[in-house]
Amino acid sequence: METERSRRTNPAHPAAVGTCDSADGRHLCPVLAAVGVIGTEWRLAIVHRLLEGPQRFSEILKSNPRLNAKTLSATLKFLEGQGVVQRTVVSTRPFSVVYSLTEMGLGLAPAARELRAWGERWLLPRAAATSRAAAATARRPSTIQGELPRIVVAEPDPHRSR
Repeated sequence: METERSRRTNPAHPAAVGTCDSADGRHLCPVLAAVGVIGTEWRLAIVHRLLEGPQRFSEILKSNPRLNAKTLSATLKFLEGQGVVQRTVVSTRPFSVVYSLTEMGLGLAPAARELRAWGERWLLPRAAATSRAAAATARRPSTIQGELPRIVVAEPDPHRSR
């Protein structure tokens, strides 16, 4: 059930796009509306996967080990409702369902490619540097996890005066 408040705060809602009347708002409204449609990591990842061509549910699910069936199902339903993804039932025994991008979804190809290139340019080198630093730290001998370092207390010198 949609409330008036959710329509105001949901940039993907068509009424939200039409409410940008200020000079500054007109430039951001299309961006906010687009982010409202594809703005989660799974939505964009699924769109990116479907750019390779039509996929069955199980193929999309196996494409990323962090993706679970519940999230995939909800995301595909959302994208279908937004007009980005098309669901086709193939009448075979047993029947199968194939997901593909609509014309609107295919229009995301340049943006998806640019985001991938940006990630490869800026985020992969950072992740590689972080993993190299972690590997270098792991090679150093360290204390056993959970064990406090031992403190050696020097014995009093009997020759020393008090």
